[in-house]
Amino acid sequence: MHNLDAYPFELRPLTEIEGGGYLITYPDFTECLADGETIEETMANGRLALAAVIETLEAKGLTVPDPQSRAGASGKFVARVPKTLHATLTARAKDEGVSLNTLVVALLAEGLGRRKYEEHRREE
Repeated sequence: MHNLDAYPFELRPLTEIEGGGYLITYPDFTECLADGETIEETMANGRLALAAVIETLEAKGLTVPDPQSRAGASGKFVARVPKTLHATLTARAKDEGVSLNTLVVALLAEGLGRRKYEEHRREE
């Protein structure tokens, strides 16, 4: 059984031309992507897609790649933020029905995805 949480992913917003919502991709699996209207829906759809791709590779007797090495990345860091930002994030997490950690991870992923998308568009 593979640990789906160990596989890195990229999340980015989709433009209106692309249909809106969000797109999730997995660098270890070029054939694996999913979308959704919200970040949470996109993450859930991505997890289902990743599980299906791994299951298909195994069923065909193909190699399932190990998660990319993220040298030096433990998956944990501590950040000090102003009290007002903390309160705003806590309230938003409560409104969205997710943990503060889940909200912050989603917002960071969204921001990184948006930046990567904008850099890609400038290069075209």
